[in-house]
Amino acid sequence: MSVDILTFGCRLNIVESEVMRGHAAGLGAAIIVNTCAVTAEAERQARQAIRRAARARPGVPIIVTGCAAQIDPVAWAALPGVRRVLGNAEKLQAHNWRPGADAGVGDIMAQPAGAVPVPAAFAGRARAFLQVQQGCDHRCSFCIIPFGRGPSRSVPMGAVVAQARALVAAGHRELVLTGVDLTSYGGDLPGRPRLGQLARRLLALVPELPRLRLSSLDPEEIDDDLWGLLATEPRLMPHLHLSLQAGSDLILKRMKRRHSRAGALASIARARALRPGIAIGADLIAGFPTETEALFAETLDFVETAQLPLLHVFPYSERSGTPAARMPPVPVAVRRERAARLRAAGGRQAAAFFAAQIGQPATVLIERDGRGHSAHFAPVRLTAPAPAGALVAARVIAADADGLLAEAL
Repeated sequence: MSVDILTFGCRLNIVESEVMRGHAAGLGAAIIVNTCAVTAEAERQARQAIRRAARARPGVPIIVTGCAAQIDPVAWAALPGVRRVLGNAEKLQAHNWRPGADAGVGDIMAQPAGAVPVPAAFAGRARAFLQVQQGCDHRCSFCIIPFGRGPSRSVPMGAVVAQARALVAAGHRELVLTGVDLTSYGGDLPGRPRLGQLARRLLALVPELPRLRLSSLDPEEIDDDLWGLLATEPRLMPHLHLSLQAGSDLILKRMKRRHSRAGALASIARARALRPGIAIGADLIAGFPTETEALFAETLDFVETAQLPLLHVFPYSERSGTPAARMPPVPVAVRRERAARLRAAGGRQAAAFFAAQIGQPATVLIERDGRGHSAHFAPVRLTAPAPAGALVAARVIAADADGLLAEAL
């Protein structure tokens, strides 16, 4: 009998699912569903997975946790087969996973606190996620996550370095620093270190780490140390993913974002000046409340102007309790249509970016079946098999809508 874990949402949930896997090892047969609350679709998928699991494995207890469960535990406890609901703090505490632990809705903390336990390795993954920050002190008008994750907390640098060493020793060749609001790292620690200082120390003290990558960054809060590393440190990958959400100043203001259109463009230009050829990705929301066709056109133009090849596009999703949910909505069909247009624009930029890689060398982290990602986070298929977890020196010989084709050197 084994524990099955179904994980939805962000990289933090991936990390925390591995922690739970270790805590629940002696639990016997059980299904853990680690939910996400970012969009209604994420919640719908989790509910569907729970109902499907209850039908397929009647009698096997289902334990629900994650941000959606943190925000509305009673609703998740009412679903078929659900034996327990745990909050984001409780799911990481080993005593909550002992056999015979109380059923039902536990004493869920309103504000999760404390540093996050970290797994020794990520089974079956070439790339490991290193959670260095948790929670968020900002209140973007569309976002429910601060209610699920609590205030910003940072993992001390010594603990981050120790975990990085352990993950590299376990065979991971690339680590991704991740958090809810990654660029707020260190604000709650003595001396208030910044993310750049953490990355610099980690690279200096873990020389055996070949590749370090960063998850989503606020373009307004990238510190000077991090800019310096981007220019000088080859082990910091030439890839930035920015939490942009929109390219219209009016929509950004209504979202309560901290950057402007001009500020985001300046950050992108600075990155390209410091690291020529860098890949830039971005999160974008289509159909935010009050977004007219003209305002949407400003975001669409931003994708073209900034030449963004790696987009994550989401149709706006109402989250009860947020200010945006009370704003005049854009029809759902229009949101989806605009999301499709943004993805198409991103696809054109990706095609141009991939085509420019033809003939260039690429170091590929193999994830499975001879496939992986380059340093620029471009998807790569090798012409010959290679073992998962290997870093393969290759040359790009072709490109298509799915990424790059490369042959090992």
